[in-house]
Amino acid sequence: MTVTFIGVRHHSPACARLVAATIDALRPAYVLIEGPADLNERIGELLLGHELPVAVFSSYRDGERRHGSWAPFCAYSPEWVALTHGRAVGAELKFIDLPAWHPAFAGLSNRYADAELRYADVMQRLCGSFGVDNVDVLWDHLFEIAADDELAERLAVYFDLVRGESAAGESDTAREAYMAQWVRAAAAEAGERPVVVVTGGFHRPALVSAPAAAGDSAAAGWPEVPTLPPDAVGGSFLVPYSFRRLDAFDGYQSGMPSPGYYQELWESGPQAAARHLTESVAGRLRERKQPVSTADLIAARVTAEGLAAVRGHRHPARTDVLDGLASALVSEALDVPLPWAARGTLRTGSHPVVVEMVAALSGTRVGRLHPDTPAPPLVHHVNAELERLGLDGPDDLELDLTVAADRARSQVLHRVRVLAVPGFRRDSGPATGLDPVLKERWTLRPSPERLTTFIEAGAYGATLADACAAVLAERATRAGRDVDLLAGVLFDAALSGTADVSEQTLTAIETTVAAAADLGALGRMLAVVLTMWRHDRILGTAHSATLAVVIVAAVRRILWLAEGVQGRSAAADLGRIGALAACRDALRYGRPQLSLDLTAALEVAARLAADGDAPPDLRGAAFGLRWALQPPPPAGDPPESASAPLEFEGDAPESVGASLESAGAPLDSVSAAAAVREAESGLGRPDPMRAVRGAFHPESAGDWLAGLFALAREEVLHTPAVIGLLDELLSGMAADDFLVAVPGLRQAFEFFPPREREIIAGRLLERRGLGGTGRGLLRGVTDPELVAAGMLLDDRVDAVLRREGLTGGNA
Repeated sequence: MTVTFIGVRHHSPACARLVAATIDALRPAYVLIEGPADLNERIGELLLGHELPVAVFSSYRDGERRHGSWAPFCAYSPEWVALTHGRAVGAELKFIDLPAWHPAFAGLSNRYADAELRYADVMQRLCGSFGVDNVDVLWDHLFEIAADDELAERLAVYFDLVRGESAAGESDTAREAYMAQWVRAAAAEAGERPVVVVTGGFHRPALVSAPAAAGDSAAAGWPEVPTLPPDAVGGSFLVPYSFRRLDAFDGYQSGMPSPGYYQELWESGPQAAARHLTESVAGRLRERKQPVSTADLIAARVTAEGLAAVRGHRHPARTDVLDGLASALVSEALDVPLPWAARGTLRTGSHPVVVEMVAALSGTRVGRLHPDTPAPPLVHHVNAELERLGLDGPDDLELDLTVAADRARSQVLHRVRVLAVPGFRRDSGPATGLDPVLKERWTLRPSPERLTTFIEAGAYGATLADACAAVLAERATRAGRDVDLLAGVLFDAALSGTADVSEQTLTAIETTVAAAADLGALGRMLAVVLTMWRHDRILGTAHSATLAVVIVAAVRRILWLAEGVQGRSAAADLGRIGALAACRDALRYGRPQLSLDLTAALEVAARLAADGDAPPDLRGAAFGLRWALQPPPPAGDPPESASAPLEFEGDAPESVGASLESAGAPLDSVSAAAAVREAESGLGRPDPMRAVRGAFHPESAGDWLAGLFALAREEVLHTPAVIGLLDELLSGMAADDFLVAVPGLRQAFEFFPPREREIIAGRLLERRGLGGTGRGLLRGVTDPELVAAGMLLDDRVDAVLRREGLTGGNA
């Protein structure tokens, strides 16, 4: 019995050559490959005759965890070569690793992530010893452009150094113990025939020592393949892959960067790969109208050959060619280091020529599955839906959401959009539940990556509606405390016809709202959700149970947050004002169906309106909330002025006194503390006249009024006495005070639309017994701040005249 272990670096042409040569020479009985053992019954699917690259996509989902991972293959992947050459010599093929959904792969999105990259200290020492920048350059230097002489021995030494004496983590230990069981079983089954084991080089030392330590335990037979837990859903399917997704410069964290270059290296050797790389870069740059002369290419080639000689390379390596091209084609100073000097994605600020060079190395190859390849149910359902609705080809659509047929097409397109399928782009349409947009424009363009995305989305459900609902549920769960994200989820649910969600998702939504800390974001979300709940029969969200839960939770949270806001800053915050306005609307229009507690809300508003430490805009909004929602008095009740408690809306005890004094109460008869208690009790009806007087301080009046007008605009408009009082107070302000108050006042009165501002202006004219119209008065005031500045100047001139005795009859 002979077991040959080959440790490989994934997606390495050198390792692929070694695997092919070993299998062809030994003609083993078994070829064991690092790969998901639950796919052993379906290895034939891999060998149908696909156009590479392809990948095995595996998914897993249960009540607590969702996991997706890929095991990609290209022509020069050692695992792929092991499959194809093993089949060619008649060997039995076995994947021997744990299934991709196993907890050992938690946090690992790619099965073929190079384990040595997790041991940075070892790699740093090796790179330092050889004077290279990173592990990719080191690998090329040692293996890809070196001679194949004694390649197996050199690889073994390299991986022994990488593994060293360090103990593997729990994940690697579990995987290696499982793979060792397969090795022992295959060795027992093979008898005197050879067995070849192809795994990541990091695992090779552990597997080499495992069989000898295990004695004759191989008699136990083939290991049991783990099965999915009863409450879990998952599976594995082949998907088309692309060189772009394989490229480390594009975020792929395994194997080799620049897959286009290594494909050429695999097919033609290092000398031809270097020449092809230069030609690809030159061609790509010329396509983009970048000047690349023959002299530039000659200089690049000479530089690359010189660098190769200095670095001890038989042929120019990938970085030799890239450094030569950069030297010849980039004349400016670089803001960031050359990307091949380190491992990872392209950094922001990379030179445009360098970006094109990296893209040329990546290649444009996209895989294609054989027509007989099984696909998840979602793929078949989506194809049927798109074909049924005429959405399966290129098109430019305009959909009218008031038309049932167009609305059905829109919902399917939005479900596809939620799954992030390329080639389906919405150019215009409703952006929130507040805008009255009833038409959508879509651009449909079939994309080579469409099938891949649908296969991967198959992990979420067997139908488009189920998959969309699962994605939205996941987004809702991940929203955390971000209410804006949650609002986007809810609106996408409405657009896609997924109005109601599971209990688990509903709990996640409630948790997000209950933990939200941004009053403005909560208010924006509540306004949108309430509108959809009240009106949206087109999207099917009217009286949705899901939205009802959100409304109740949002009202509760907004009132709780608002009462905790402190600070006497006079800066009006339109976000928090809008949040209370959304609460007002929810309490006004949703209270009968949603069982919202109006009494509790009014009590909160009363306390907030009386809180001298709260910002003025919030106090004004709280008073406006009370005024707008206070039930009308029963028939026969005395007038408000006789029954209402004293309202105080000040910043300090002085404002309490001002409020009492303005109400006609002697200051020595009622204490400020008693007024506070009375205001906070929420008893009685709000008195806007006293509240306005108490809040009218030059530095904060405009902000308090902004809150009042935002919440009780109609009440103010239909209470002439309040408008008269505002006229009286504004007219009595000194010029200095008016100049301080004008910016806030200007913002406050913007809550009235133009028509209502005309009404107010007309009433002011009537109050003064003047002719004209409100519109004419408004047109005569072009800049209130300029008028205020003029008034101030007049006051100063009058003061100087009085001081110099130049007034009256002394002239």
